[in-house]
Amino acid sequence: DNSSEFIPKCRICRRQAREQSGERDHHEGLSSDEELTPTEVEEFQKSKDNVLEDSRKIFEDVHADFCDIRKILLKFQEWKEKLPDSYCDAYISFCLPKLLNPLIRVQLISWNPLEQNFTELEEMPWFRAIEEFSDAENVSES
Repeated sequence: DNSSEFIPKCRICRRQAREQSGERDHHEGLSSDEELTPTEVEEFQKSKDNVLEDSRKIFEDVHADFCDIRKILLKFQEWKEKLPDSYCDAYISFCLPKLLNPLIRVQLISWNPLEQNFTELEEMPWFRAIEEFSDAENVSES
């Protein structure tokens, strides 16, 4: 059988182990080359839970006005309305992505688009806040 020379050895070993154990649930092509053991899955889940727990603590000592994207954008909108020349001279449109990046990244830590019930990016509160801010900027410019 020449086709087996193109199959990685680890896959051949797993196939032989399945055949010897009588496993019938396997569908060829649906498994990855690196099937995780229950211990590896448990370690991954524990590590993931630790990261999520740590991410909740990142902004716990920050004033609410400076860790909520909507409130931050509202302050920039007020600045633009009150002092448009200063706002323009500060090149805020170039600064906002760098400013908001850490806040958005923290909110995306647990986001997984491969899950069945994942939230679309467009439905996330931070996305809507940026969209509203962009719409308000476009209206005021025109």
